[in-house]
Amino acid sequence: MSDTEQAPPGDQVPKKPEKMAPISRAARAGLQFPVGRIHRYMKQRTQSNVRVGAKAAVYAAAILEYLTAEVLELAGNASKDLKVKRITPRHLQLAIRGDEELDRLIRATIAGGGVIPHIHKTLHGKTKAKKGAKET
Repeated sequence: MSDTEQAPPGDQVPKKPEKMAPISRAARAGLQFPVGRIHRYMKQRTQSNVRVGAKAAVYAAAILEYLTAEVLELAGNASKDLKVKRITPRHLQLAIRGDEELDRLIRATIAGGGVIPHIHKTLHGKTKAKKGAKET
């Protein structure tokens, strides 16, 4: 079409401003844990309809993600030491009880975790000296 010709009014569609793709709050914060879901849960669980700030959910999600990554890393190391490829409750138990700070934080009983191997020092028998060595 030339400059003098105009398109019929039915052919022109007003252009809408292009919207950006929605970005989740977890993606904005650089997290894997769902910030929106945690925010919703925090609002549901508060007493007497207290307001919950948006940053509180981001902070809580970051803490949960960090602790989960820490426990899974230690449990993965425990499973690798035992030469298996699957993390079991036993590996979680060994990881948590092996780390002093996590042990103080997580005082829960882990189902199927077993117990930490420990023999009290008073129960150890006296070691016998070699027969060829002289005793004084």
